[in-house]
Amino acid sequence: MNKQKVQQTENQRLKLIVKELNITQKDFAYKLGIQPGSLSDILRAKGGMKISDAIKYKLKQSLHVNIEWLESGEGNQFLETGPIATSDIGVPYYNINLSDTRSKTLQVMEEKPDYFVNYRPFNDCTAYLPVYGDSMYPKYASGEIIAVKEVKNIDVIQWGEAYVIMTNENANELKCIKIIHEHPDSKKIVLKSSNPNFKGDTIINKADILSLYIIKGKITRNMI
Repeated sequence: MNKQKVQQTENQRLKLIVKELNITQKDFAYKLGIQPGSLSDILRAKGGMKISDAIKYKLKQSLHVNIEWLESGEGNQFLETGPIATSDIGVPYYNINLSDTRSKTLQVMEEKPDYFVNYRPFNDCTAYLPVYGDSMYPKYASGEIIAVKEVKNIDVIQWGEAYVIMTNENANELKCIKIIHEHPDSKKIVLKSSNPNFKGDTIINKADILSLYIIKGKITRNMI
């Protein structure tokens, strides 16, 4: 890769990376695990939003961007291994317990991913997560790894399917895996466990959902 000698900001240099990879800003944003609007804020010509350490970490790990070049303009755009083809980046795996995380979304979590999983059937997903606890047994057993994809429109829910739900303080900042069922009030949903030993339903308002992810499937540890 040619060295970039022009005096530019980090944000302007990031825009060069997007151009070099020849992908849309929308696809680039999803590869970094951020919303396209957030990427647009970063790439604004007149001093965009600061590039966080979490984004820099993903740039280095998933695209082999030379962070020294990004920050100073010195050296090459990419590390010696070069950029990874965008179709081969994979999906981040976070070895976390949902109930313990402070994040409100799986997009650019405070925790850095342990690694990236390149399993093509689930490469359109947002993240991989381990299952903790027995509330979803036998559908999902503790220790299994699930692939989840963000739901953009929470008014379009597949009733009877399992989701990762992250809520605000009005719903006690609930972060869990549950099967979602329809409620007579269209502004509410019913959360159920698949384990019959976990009785009772949890009812929350849709407005209290911060982020929602449908579980696309699960993988075994020998696949990662």
